Amino acid sequence: MSAAAGDAKASPTLTVAVLTHNEAHRIEACLCSAAFADQVLVVDSGSTDNTVALAQGLGAEVHSYPDWQGFAVQRNRLLAHSRGDYVFFLDADEVMTPAFQQELQAIVRSGARGVWTIRWRMVAFGQELRYFLSQSRIERLFVRSMVREFTGVVHEQAQLYPEPDGTAVPRHLVRARLLHYTRNSVRTSLEKLTQYVMLGAAKRAEAGKRGGVLRGLASGGSMFLRLYVFRLGFLCGGAGFLYCLFVALEGFFRYAALHYDRDSLTGRVIR
Repeated sequence: MSAAAGDAKASPTLTVAVLTHNEAHRIEACLCSAAFADQVLVVDSGSTDNTVALAQGLGAEVHSYPDWQGFAVQRNRLLAHSRGDYVFFLDADEVMTPAFQQELQAIVRSGARGVWTIRWRMVAFGQELRYFLSQSRIERLFVRSMVREFTGVVHEQAQLYPEPDGTAVPRHLVRARLLHYTRNSVRTSLEKLTQYVMLGAAKRAEAGKRGGVLRGLASGGSMFLRLYVFRLGFLCGGAGFLYCLFVALEGFFRYAALHYDRDSLTGRVIR
């Protein structure tokens, strides 16, 4: 084997890992943006549309686990099937731009250790929210060997192995932003509202928090004010208003469900 071939073989590899459930309407754009990866991996939660067939047709490695046990369990299944030195978790409603792809490839080539967070360019109701100040930072890129497991009912978190020398795990930021098609329609937003309300309520119930209408009004009202006014949602037209309203409604109904549905709350709410 030539020296050049040996260097190429030793280059760090990347797995792009995606969770799916009935994503036929958007999976193509997502997976096509990840086609540069060494492994494109999908764990499906029992889709009843042609998500699995589309993903396989696009060259993804697909594993089906219809026994939904929560986001963390599915994320751990992705981790178990990942073979890359790095693993990037991409949601089915996200698309990597060319600038994002290039930066991701540069990070992998560098061989650096750590965890990388991403930021979004928000797209809602067919319109990019260009003036919206999205402050969400989410851990998505990991050196695979550093991740022990994911835990949590919703917005699951990676539990990492400690560094061998006892130092803190390095944290980095991907500068390019990821396109996030967060809400395509009012109907899908209502469906998503139910899911995240119940998961959020279950998470708060586990933590021993109290619910109620007044707490919900305080949570939802402050959320709408923060997003619509201080994060400039009002500059994004009707789409900006709807986006801020749905997020605020999640805040309200989480606390309402926490009080009125407390005895039946579960983290096994299918996507």
